[in-house]
Amino acid sequence: MNFKVNWDALGITTSIACAIHCAILPLIMTSLPLFGINIIDNDWFEYSMILLAFVVGTYSLYHGYKKHHHSFLPIIIFTLGITLLVVKQIWHELHLWFLIPAVIFIVTAHVINFRSCRVHNHAHKDDCNH
Repeated sequence: MNFKVNWDALGITTSIACAIHCAILPLIMTSLPLFGINIIDNDWFEYSMILLAFVVGTYSLYHGYKKHHHSFLPIIIFTLGITLLVVKQIWHELHLWFLIPAVIFIVTAHVINFRSCRVHNHAHKDDCNH
């Protein structure tokens, strides 16, 4: 049985989960501090989520670039989105102004990568190693 992970779908899911976390968690989970749990505005948790999105997204986009379409566009858009997520953590008072475009850029990068992979289906160059 051959099992393959669709890294673009995982990247899109991770990005959407991050957006849901940022938008809904403060509304629903305001009672967590009563139990000694502080996920809201927890820098460790926030940076861990950004790192998770970065690792999954980087692998997904690298795979699409190397094995399929050889286009830097998804990588550039993704990098802009991740940069905005980090900026959101630095200037937290403006987090919504950075979060919304960050999620849009990250999801857009994965969608472009997904579509490009389906269209090209192994558009080989001399640097391919397979």
